[in-house]
Amino acid sequence: MDQIDLSVDYPSACAQKVIDDEADMGIIPTAALLSLPEYYINTDFCIGTEGAVDSVFIFSNKPITEVETLRLDKQSRTSNGLARVLLKNYWKREVQLITDDSVEPDAYVLIGDRTFGKKNTVPYVYDLGKEWFDFTGLPFAFALWVSNKKLPESFVKDFNDALAYGVAHATDVITGLPEFEGFDYTKYLTAHLDFHLTDQKREAVQRYLGYLKDLD
Repeated sequence: MDQIDLSVDYPSACAQKVIDDEADMGIIPTAALLSLPEYYINTDFCIGTEGAVDSVFIFSNKPITEVETLRLDKQSRTSNGLARVLLKNYWKREVQLITDDSVEPDAYVLIGDRTFGKKNTVPYVYDLGKEWFDFTGLPFAFALWVSNKKLPESFVKDFNDALAYGVAHATDVITGLPEFEGFDYTKYLTAHLDFHLTDQKREAVQRYLGYLKDLD
């Protein structure tokens, strides 16, 4: 802690601070890598999954093959991009993207704790980690520890060691968290999320960025 000036922000804000050079390093949503002219992936850790992630979904009122309108999640560029990549390349759907909250879409992207306990309340639920795995055979990394400049090796090692400790004690954060019916924090943190930045996750990052570029 004595080596850093820590700020805690939403993922999109973390990315913007690194892009604007207001921070040297942050936990950066994968899609934001396209906005960095130069970047360094600094650690052996990420926020990822080996399949179903249980917190990144398309919730839908109809089967995905019938969806015509999709509302994106304002909090997640990466998950929005993943939904669009899968719709175009996996489900072969051309959909209209809805940003107006007053318009009711066929389906919508939702991430994070706002999804906890919600799966059994919506007619059709698509876990984007699982759907990506079924499409590519690869795991996925939603966010990475990225800097906009090369950092001292001694600092990177110390920071990596700190992350390793945190990952080894991930369930320590559960005490005091609100409970949600049908949602298991321990299973989520130890089975659904996978924090190790493996070679396969690095491959998934590059493949995802390639698909993302093709959307525009």
